[in-house]
Amino acid sequence: MVARAYTVAFEGVEARLVEVQCAVTAGLPSFSIVGLPDKAVSEARDRVRAALTAMSLALPSKRVTVNLSPADLPKEGSHFDLPIALALLAALDVVPREEAEGSVALGEMSLDGSLVPVLGALPAAMAAAEAERALICPAKCGPEAAWVGATQVIAPGSLAELVRHFSGQSPLAPAEPGEATGDPAARDLRDVKGQERAKRALEIAAAGRHHMLMVGPPGSGKSMLAARLPGILPPLTPIEALETSMIHSLSGLIDEGGISRSRPFREPHHTASMAAIVGGGRGAKPGEISLAHNGVLFMDELPEFPRNVLETLRQPIETGEVVVSRANAHMRYPCRFMLAAAANPCKCGHMSDPSRACARVPQCGADYLGRISGPLLDRFDLRIDVPPVAFTDLDLPPSGDDSATVAARVARARDLQTARFEHSGARTNADLEGQLLDDIATPDTEGRALLTRVAERFGLTARGYHRVLRVARTIADLEGADTVAQPHVAEAVSFRLNLSNA
Repeated sequence: MVARAYTVAFEGVEARLVEVQCAVTAGLPSFSIVGLPDKAVSEARDRVRAALTAMSLALPSKRVTVNLSPADLPKEGSHFDLPIALALLAALDVVPREEAEGSVALGEMSLDGSLVPVLGALPAAMAAAEAERALICPAKCGPEAAWVGATQVIAPGSLAELVRHFSGQSPLAPAEPGEATGDPAARDLRDVKGQERAKRALEIAAAGRHHMLMVGPPGSGKSMLAARLPGILPPLTPIEALETSMIHSLSGLIDEGGISRSRPFREPHHTASMAAIVGGGRGAKPGEISLAHNGVLFMDELPEFPRNVLETLRQPIETGEVVVSRANAHMRYPCRFMLAAAANPCKCGHMSDPSRACARVPQCGADYLGRISGPLLDRFDLRIDVPPVAFTDLDLPPSGDDSATVAARVARARDLQTARFEHSGARTNADLEGQLLDDIATPDTEGRALLTRVAERFGLTARGYHRVLRVARTIADLEGADTVAQPHVAEAVSFRLNLSNA
């Protein structure tokens, strides 16, 4: 008679249910695993055999066959150890079959039977909740999985503890969610001297999730400004926190089951490969753009990134998701992020200072920023010139609002957008498109006339035209205005035309 247990196989952030079937039949003693297992899954038989021996349980002198169904779905990872052991124990009548069949299990086993934490406990708990089953996972994964309150999470420390739980000798209490991690100490905007226009752009970008590009000489404060973005962004909503944490769970970035409500801020180095930025490698793992989902991806020294890496950002920026295709994997990851980028105006960085500029000015500036293609540049809603700060300004007292004040204005603008888009697929003004964009962001008569003149004079693309409307809508939201007026359009246009006429 076949005994069954259940586990999951990961396809991107989705966890697909896998049925683990175990049959103990007459024949030459053997232990085989079928169903398209990878090397780690095939080696589970040795770990399971050793773990059972550590519990003073010996396999019978029969043929043990384990099938992972569906058989055409690739099975990867060491988390198949526990469900295979559970199905085998059910086949040997060591644990009740209905208990094994009524749960989803995942976990790696040591040779002594203790359970080792694995990646993906959170999406596995989501799959267990959808299947209306309990989840069994290692003790260290329990606090993470318990954040999904729709399913019961049992987190034993070893296989022996799980057997005693099922037999009623020593029942385990359901796991409790881990502690919500505290927000890191945010850096204050008032630390930045001068750069009031750049601070204003930062506020607009945070309020509407608009992509922004800062260009200025070395030391002008571009990286300093970007580092203050987390301090003015609103916390993640419960839905956003779950989406982001599922990706981080697959990447092993959740520490001791703690889920953070602060938005991710990722800043990859310009030597990062395409697989590191977009996703890929062995198993088509999520890249930086997915790890920045619902947060910020900061790319300092943007022209220094390889051209092919920059060009792969174009589609994810528009669609909010990326499909990583490899010969043996085809994964889809969400990546709705805000792109903040910084660049020097030229290779030497001093194009605006004749006393320090190189001999190739102004051609070196055109060549350097020319590494950023027109189509990618067109996707930046805000383009800001960040001039150098005079030494005399550094001694002045802090100016402008602090991060808490700006964050309050950003939160009010985001609340307006949340209420406005309650019954649509959009979340922020950056997501506006089609009829929804026309209904919400169409300016008044004076604003429309101004935008028409700008589009004709500077040759705005259709994408650029729509992005100006989205930014203007965000500026109106920051003021609490119901209608997009001419001043809102004028300010949005001023940020659009800073670096080029597109």
